[in-house]
Amino acid sequence: MDGKGQYTFPTGTRYEGEMKDGVFHGEGTLYFTTGSRYSATWINGIAVNGKYTFEDGLDYDPAEWLYCDGYDRRFYTEICDGLKPAGRSQLTNKEPPPTIPEGCYDCGDGFYDPRTRVVTDYNGKFLRNADDVEDEWIRSKCRKGWDEFIGYRSQYGL
Repeated sequence: MDGKGQYTFPTGTRYEGEMKDGVFHGEGTLYFTTGSRYSATWINGIAVNGKYTFEDGLDYDPAEWLYCDGYDRRFYTEICDGLKPAGRSQLTNKEPPPTIPEGCYDCGDGFYDPRTRVVTDYNGKFLRNADDVEDEWIRSKCRKGWDEFIGYRSQYGL
């Protein structure tokens, strides 16, 4: 296939743009099921330059990255819309945050079920199987779909 075209991957990610001999070649955009996109110049299927844009409109710029860095831990929506009043926490960039199914984790692009090691998008569509590295990272870093008491417990249950 040569010229402008569209290809949809089994995951639902869609490419729209120029192709040459059936591969991405020229200007084109990958649209991810999360609502984010990657627009790039492609040469023989390889992106040679491009821009990733999150679903909320934030452009990723590694040189000028101001989003949840080591100095400013605010979410992008907090930078744009301001902080919540005292006592109200913003746990994710989405307001309100998605409800996590019992026993699962919110890993940023969907839910992770550690029993099956499967990541699905927020609508339940399969995204990927997690390898050992991702499993460990999600278990140590991501929001859980259950409450845990982590404070002091006396022998009297107080």
